[in-house]
Amino acid sequence: MANPKRRHSVSRQGKRRANWKLHIPTLSICPMCKEFKLPHFACFNCGYYNEEKIIKTKKEIEEKRKRKGKS
Repeated sequence: MANPKRRHSVSRQGKRRANWKLHIPTLSICPMCKEFKLPHFACFNCGYYNEEKIIKTKKEIEEKRKRKGKS
């Protein structure tokens, strides 16, 4: 494997790393519960995607466990 013949300068290293920026993720608003969510993802708060119930939320799972345990 090839090794560099000479050391890269600090400025050259800095130019290469100039694009290592952090960015804020793009957020959209859930039409059902009006919470922020990632675009093209199901809402973690209500479990809806494209106005359809896709996933169960933690709240629903806990309620189901409580009802199941009481009977």
